[in-house]
Amino acid sequence: MKKIYVLLSMAVLTMITFAGCKKYLDVKSDAKLVVPGTIADLQGILDDATLMNLARTPSYGENSCDDFFLPKVNYDAISERMQDIYRWKKSPYRFANDWSTAYLPIYNANLCLDLLGGILRTSQNGRDWDNVKGSALFFRSYYFYFLTVNFGAAYDVAGSPTDPGIVLRLVSDFNVRSVRSSVQDCLDRVIVDTKESLSLLPETPLNPLRPSRAAALALLSRVYLYMNDYEHAAMYADECLKIKGGLMDYNGDPDIIGLDQNIPFRRFNKETIFYTEMYAGFGLLNTTRAKIDTALYASYSANDLRKRAFFRANGLYQQFKGSYSSSATGFFSGFATDELYLTRAEGRAVAGNLSGAMDDLNLLLRSRWRNTIAYVPVAASNVEDALARIRAERRKELLMRNIRWSDIKRLNKIGAGIILRRSVNGAVSELLPNAPFYALPLPDDIIAETGIPQN
Repeated sequence: MKKIYVLLSMAVLTMITFAGCKKYLDVKSDAKLVVPGTIADLQGILDDATLMNLARTPSYGENSCDDFFLPKVNYDAISERMQDIYRWKKSPYRFANDWSTAYLPIYNANLCLDLLGGILRTSQNGRDWDNVKGSALFFRSYYFYFLTVNFGAAYDVAGSPTDPGIVLRLVSDFNVRSVRSSVQDCLDRVIVDTKESLSLLPETPLNPLRPSRAAALALLSRVYLYMNDYEHAAMYADECLKIKGGLMDYNGDPDIIGLDQNIPFRRFNKETIFYTEMYAGFGLLNTTRAKIDTALYASYSANDLRKRAFFRANGLYQQFKGSYSSSATGFFSGFATDELYLTRAEGRAVAGNLSGAMDDLNLLLRSRWRNTIAYVPVAASNVEDALARIRAERRKELLMRNIRWSDIKRLNKIGAGIILRRSVNGAVSELLPNAPFYALPLPDDIIAETGIPQN
């Protein structure tokens, strides 16, 4: 008989970060329920993709980005709360939300780590024991990172030691009080735990829903890039690409269903390192209403096959269809090799290695170029030119991947001066660089129950 694990009910989900709540079930309510107590049980919890991978990564930041806009007819049709979110105005919201959705896999990771402490590691179970611990550390770090990027202030060497980040839940005990840690402490925890997972995880996973050493390297690369630490970002990207570095040729690849299809890419294609999807969030990104920024769409060359693969006409504008989720409505938010090439290119450019940076960029762009037209390699005259080209392609390649929000935050911290604008019925709303709203508002029920400070 298939085991049914004692996980979280929907009621428990609302209490993930609540302080002072009553001790959870002391006695099993059903004899058919099995308390997880073996390594196989714990692996089973971590393998539950519905709870650990699918529609789990926060999307509030992506809903607040500049890659899309809402035409008047679509704006007028959404709720007042969604209209507030669209205009970067604080609006009350409660469970279910980005916060609760991401803290569920964190709870499961903590539960596995707590229970694993009671299981002796032996020569017989060592590999499986290590995989559970490494996977739990990775999952917890992965969601800590996303939550910090959304709800914490942008990383800053001077400010991050005191800027409020998120709640670092490190145990599964609900009785442990929730407090907000600093942005620095949050990112330090992500780095320390992810580095520990490197020695525990296999280089490649049984499937992309499972963590791996390659995924841990990709996470470290992304975290360091967010911190504008280009040396370490490039180093970990390079190590990841040594394990997995394949790219799809958009001219024809078994993982491409058809560039002009509404769903062009197969799920778990050869570029996928680790697979997760964004939570549906406030719904602004719904492809039936979100239209791609017209200047962004115009920036793709007619011979750039991404223009066919990523977009399709919807009325007067374009909508996005190029997610690696193989879904018309869900958005891939995990790690893929194209991101790692762009990160390594950016790190190489900052280090003055222009030829290496352009090699990475051209390798990627050539795989996206119509092969009946001669590809002219991109060249850069200096570091600033190289970075401008790489960052422009980064936006064009990685849109709707839950990356743009972190890129805006990190680039504005080094003087990019990116101003977000949205026109609503003739009135223009702006989000200025480093504005307080870049630390997104926390759910009102979490504030009420825990007493942690609101952004």
